[in-house]
Amino acid sequence: MTIAITAGEPAGIGPDLLIQLANNIALNDKVIIGDPELLEQRAQSLNIPLIIQEYKPNQLFEKRTNTLCVYPVRCKMVSQAGVLNKHNSHYVLDTIRIATEGCLSKEFSAVVTTPIHKGVINDAGIPFTGHTEYLAALCDAKLPVMMLATKGLRVALATTHLPLSEVSAAISKESLQQVIQILDHDLREQFKIDQPHILVCGLNPHAGEGGHLGYEEIEIIEPALDELRNQGMNLTGPLPADTLFTPRYLQHADAVLAMYHDQGLPVLKYVGFGKAINITLGLPIIRTSVDHGTALDLAGTGKAQTGSLEAAITLAEQLTN
Repeated sequence: MTIAITAGEPAGIGPDLLIQLANNIALNDKVIIGDPELLEQRAQSLNIPLIIQEYKPNQLFEKRTNTLCVYPVRCKMVSQAGVLNKHNSHYVLDTIRIATEGCLSKEFSAVVTTPIHKGVINDAGIPFTGHTEYLAALCDAKLPVMMLATKGLRVALATTHLPLSEVSAAISKESLQQVIQILDHDLREQFKIDQPHILVCGLNPHAGEGGHLGYEEIEIIEPALDELRNQGMNLTGPLPADTLFTPRYLQHADAVLAMYHDQGLPVLKYVGFGKAINITLGLPIIRTSVDHGTALDLAGTGKAQTGSLEAAITLAEQLTN
């Protein structure tokens, strides 16, 4: 089995990253799910030599640079770097679906995804909230957990792509316990941590200040953590997010659980942007991704940085092994 890599939004830097990375390391032992003509055109604009090999199951290729093994999926419309086209939205989703189904059937060992653009997919009339939720639907997984990791720090999320006004209502004792159980389980099973120590953020400033700044900690978070501690989990919290992300706490932690997207991810991206990895927990497959978006302004310029994609591929290999 081999790792599948989706080419991402055709107008973004996904194709650039694959071509640039293949220029430096042998990447043709992976399977790129995407449009070969798009990759060839982008390689020409980047002035990087590229050989396309068509993917065939169980066929082995001699590892070499400037070569991509491609499972062909055609864009509906010709794509221009930096210019979104909603007519290619189904192409984007097809690449993710094919890679995911290949993992479920054991044709592929893992999937690594490059950036997509949620807005243009919605503009095409397709209800879509993000990679994480779409993968969960394809895998029939009830509760995916989004976690980003960089050197010395892992941050998982209790909620993912929600407006801030909807976060509090989305957190219940039951949902929080499910997220923590998945996080604890995958830290043990995938990352081989025997007794994970998880720090849990409060939802409100100062973790609610004893109820003066909100009751979610008292009514939801603390009871959820107490029950899980009684089951043997090593949990600390709820802690104020503004003090949790300090060496005093982090040096003894294996992961942090933030209550919402922009509570935890700005800190992680400040520490490791460009080299961090997005991992989806709670799936029956291995999925890693880059820590950044489509960067339309960089597409076709050769200025996109490949560090996060390379790290995502390396982690997918490690988790597969």
